[in-house]
Amino acid sequence: MKILDGKTLSQVIIGKLKKEIVANDLKPKLVIVQVGSDPSSIIYIKQKEKTANFLGLNLEIIRKDSTVSQIEIEGLIDKLNKDIEIQGIIVQKPLPAQINSDQIDASINLGKDIDGLNPRSSFVPASARGIVELLDYYKVNVSGKKVVIVGTSKLVGRPTGLQLKKKGALVTFCDDKTSDLASKTKEADILVVAVGKPKLITGQMVKKGAIVIDVGINRVQNQESRIKNLKSKIVGDVDFDSVSKIASYITPVPGGVGPMTVAALMQNLVDAAKKNS
Repeated sequence: MKILDGKTLSQVIIGKLKKEIVANDLKPKLVIVQVGSDPSSIIYIKQKEKTANFLGLNLEIIRKDSTVSQIEIEGLIDKLNKDIEIQGIIVQKPLPAQINSDQIDASINLGKDIDGLNPRSSFVPASARGIVELLDYYKVNVSGKKVVIVGTSKLVGRPTGLQLKKKGALVTFCDDKTSDLASKTKEADILVVAVGKPKLITGQMVKKGAIVIDVGINRVQNQESRIKNLKSKIVGDVDFDSVSKIASYITPVPGGVGPMTVAALMQNLVDAAKKNS
């Protein structure tokens, strides 16, 4: 078993981006809109903030209460769209039930939609871009391989499947409610899991030698808190201990897809800034 080390690769990408920003005299501004206090959102925003600070970007985080209305968020997006100082806009997911996420995504200016969630966007969504770059770096040939994606969100599952199809993979989608999920996942040469269910995938559900991409990020109670003095810890959608004994490659959580998502997001931001420079 080999680790698909997203943390190390992301540092390489970020280092190159920093040189590119300096060489092109870019001063990108990124605005992140956070609604409510979802635990996974907080983790991702902290990662983005840390990376933005390293790159010397102008980052603004606008925080709204979970009771905010659709009209207020749309009004905010309209204001940000018109601000010529802003190159990138992110509305952090998930959003509360009263907010129509698709409408929000469609309202973001195409040139600033670095999350790639506007249906007409030219940007590849960050998680999908990060996953593909991670597989490319480790020279994983996906052409002709059977890819099973557990999770059909437009943030991760669907765009990742689309990108892998473009590279010749045979892609099947399912989710955590799929009947006899294990029979589907055991067929996968490459298994991508992104549903937000802690340790959903166990070793018994994975084909020997499969490549496993765990996109999940879940904060759970730490059973070892007396020893480590930590009340909670972060785990993926994959039971790493059992699956790592079966897989040929696997992403850790944390340190796998998360850092690559942030790096890919910053790549999209720099691309947007270069177009507008």
